[in-house]
Amino acid sequence: MTQHFWVVGTDTDVGKTLVTAAMMEFFQRKGENVIPYKPVQSGIVIEGSKSYYPDTAFYQAHSNTRLVEEHVNSYSFKEPASPHYAAFLDGAMISKDVILNHINHLKMQYDYVICEGAGGLFVPLDEQLNYCFIDLIQESQLPVVLVTRTTLGTINHTLLSLEALKNRDIAVAGIVFNGFHGTHLEINNVRAIQQLTSLPSLTIPKLSHVASLGGILLDGPLIERLMKQ
Repeated sequence: MTQHFWVVGTDTDVGKTLVTAAMMEFFQRKGENVIPYKPVQSGIVIEGSKSYYPDTAFYQAHSNTRLVEEHVNSYSFKEPASPHYAAFLDGAMISKDVILNHINHLKMQYDYVICEGAGGLFVPLDEQLNYCFIDLIQESQLPVVLVTRTTLGTINHTLLSLEALKNRDIAVAGIVFNGFHGTHLEINNVRAIQQLTSLPSLTIPKLSHVASLGGILLDGPLIERLMKQ
C-alpha cells in the first residue's frame, strides 16, 4: 500500500522540515521507499565556494539512501522570502501544474511521498496573489499533517489552520506538536488542542542536537493513520 501526504505548518519556522525528515527516516527504517518533496524552496546559503539550500541539505543528511535531487524540488529561489516574492526576484513564475504533475510522477515511483509546504497555509504562490499553498494542497487531494508549536498562541493558530483545512475539505491525518519543553503552559496547550480536535497527535521535544531523527517518532495513532491512508 502506498501512502502520500503533506506536512504543513501553522507558520514559518515551526519545524516542517524537521518533521518531514523525521518521517522520511522513520519509514525508511521500515524498509519503505520514501521521497521528501519540497515543491518550492528559497534562501540559498553561500559559504565560500559552496552553496546549498538548507532544507534539501537537511533531507540528504538524514536519509538512509542518496536522494535523487531532481525529485526533491521543483523550484529553488535565492532569496529567503515567500514563494511568490522569491520567484519574482528571480524573474520566475511558479506553475501549479508543474508541481501537481511532479507529485503524480513521484507517487508512481515511491511508497511514501512526503510533500512539505512553505510557511503557512495561505502563503501565495503567484505574483497576482490569487493562488496559495492551501489551493495547491486541495488540488493534490492528499491528506495533511499539521505541525504546530506548543508555546503561547498555539491554540488559536492551530484551530484557525484546522478550520481553514476543514473549509476546503482537506483531510487532516493528525497534528505534530514540535519543540516541546515540558512547561505547565505547554502541557495545557497540547491537552486543550487534543481535546478540542480529537485528532491523532505526537509530540516532539525541543532538540538540542539533531542526530538520528527517526527515533523521535514512536509508533502511535498518528503514524498508524499515515500508514493506512
